[in-house]
Amino acid sequence: MAARPSNLTIPTLLTIIVFIMSNASSAAKNPCEDSGPVVPTAPLVSFLEKVQETALRTSGPKGFDPKLYVDMPLKSNLSTTHDAFDSLTRNGPVPDEALKGFLKQYLDDAEADLVAVVPPDFKGVPEHFLPRVDNREVRVWGLEVHKLWKNLSRKVSSKVLEQPDFHTLLPLNHSVVIPGSRFREVYYWDTYFVNKGLLASKMVEMAKGIVSNLISLVHEFGYVLNGARKYYTNRSQPPLLSSMVVDIYNETHDLEFVKFALPALLKEYEFWTSGVHNVIVRDSKGSNQSLSRYYASWNQPRPESYTIDKETASKVPSKCKPKLYREIATTAETGWDFSSRWMRVKNDLTTLSTTSILPVDLNAFILKMELDITYLSDEIGDPAKAKRFQEASRARKNAINSILWNKKRKQWFDYWLSDSDLCEGVYTFNPSSQNIETFASNFIPLWIHAFNSDVKLVDEVVHSLLKSGLIRPAGIATSLNNSGQQWDYPNGWAPIQYMIVHGLMKSESKHAKEVAEDIVVKWIRTNYATYNKTGAMLEKYDVETCGGSGGGGEYVTQLLTVPSYFAFWSCKKNALS
Repeated sequence: MAARPSNLTIPTLLTIIVFIMSNASSAAKNPCEDSGPVVPTAPLVSFLEKVQETALRTSGPKGFDPKLYVDMPLKSNLSTTHDAFDSLTRNGPVPDEALKGFLKQYLDDAEADLVAVVPPDFKGVPEHFLPRVDNREVRVWGLEVHKLWKNLSRKVSSKVLEQPDFHTLLPLNHSVVIPGSRFREVYYWDTYFVNKGLLASKMVEMAKGIVSNLISLVHEFGYVLNGARKYYTNRSQPPLLSSMVVDIYNETHDLEFVKFALPALLKEYEFWTSGVHNVIVRDSKGSNQSLSRYYASWNQPRPESYTIDKETASKVPSKCKPKLYREIATTAETGWDFSSRWMRVKNDLTTLSTTSILPVDLNAFILKMELDITYLSDEIGDPAKAKRFQEASRARKNAINSILWNKKRKQWFDYWLSDSDLCEGVYTFNPSSQNIETFASNFIPLWIHAFNSDVKLVDEVVHSLLKSGLIRPAGIATSLNNSGQQWDYPNGWAPIQYMIVHGLMKSESKHAKEVAEDIVVKWIRTNYATYNKTGAMLEKYDVETCGGSGGGGEYVTQLLTVPSYFAFWSCKKNALS
């Protein structure tokens, strides 16, 4: 029999144990602790961050774009360039002319490693273009927008393949369509909508090439990157690759392309449904439900916004900075960067907690991925794989209904994870952890056939949407909170309009179709009016005003400029009838 310690009473021992456990628990739940994965960055990226910081100190914040500097290719090797930069900065502040001289001698223009190309399948007037559009003015406008493919199509220069260490741009085998302005590379979820447009323009080969580029990124990195730059290798974006493959297949019936794409879709699915992305929640009936979250592999300032992120993090203690940087990068992974949706305290970026949120839209996208893989597996004659993913889709739909659906409000809500509900790797469902704030993302599941095929459900959700206050004079607002961030009120974004409207139109509900048509007319009018005034298509619009430009965020509103030949105001009621 073991001897009991003679100098410790049982109450004293219990007190010590409780104290130790309490402190261990506190350490584990330290809100500043960051212990997640990190993907190392390239030496070139680290160097260009220093150039970015020096440029800000020299030129000042007015009109400063930090991304410009991390996109610049080297003219000489990194060692030589670094030595020259050290000499430049050795004696303190760098004069403007000296910095300009250094940049001219050692760094190339930000888009020097891209070559403008005309897509081989581009036609000025495609056959059967917009067959259901009769309005002459709208058809002319559509053809002008169609011409943007020539303005935005690029090929990665052979220099990137020959000297990859000189570039942050990643080599890609096929041509790309870039968003334009400061965004000089292909982006993940932007490409879903690019793909839809290319197919509408009958540019199937261009669409296949762009999607093949994304597939190559999956094979190299395990997931589609946020964008095709070395500094984006630590995060992805909303997973819509399977939707692109399905759209191409439905247009072409090319089974070989499906067989080529499926291994990448399976690999990407594994990325989003395992490791730090997978979260288990025990629902109110005692069943474990698996859902996914965004989680960037990064805990430093984003290189493309290095100086901005450092300024944001200057407001928190040093020990909290890595966790904040991870939250910032993770929020960029959502595509909604930035929004009060991800903040514990509205309007305060330092309270971003995106890794602690199970997002409605992400899980809808993954459900669609499961349904897409089911469909594609059936098409190539793989019933076993189809059955596996059919079962996975049923499980995820049930999880979405159990954890994210709010029966009273008739909306799906993001679910906030709390360590107080965590036990042995499983969270216990707490109804109060649903974020019942109003965001357009609450209605994204309507985009998925698994939900829009239920007429009763659709009618309930449409009623909730109409009561929400999100439908404004010029489209759907992203939220009702005017935080100054670009993914909040009063901004409206095309992806949100598209997904909600598409879901409503695909349903069998007459009322839903009427609401969808009303939203479409509002959105098209504001796009058309802005185009008439400016000759540009914007990335976001002010949905309170027809023809109003969106704003907010960490960069100026991006636009695509094309010649305009219209001279009439299009917000009149009959302008687009």
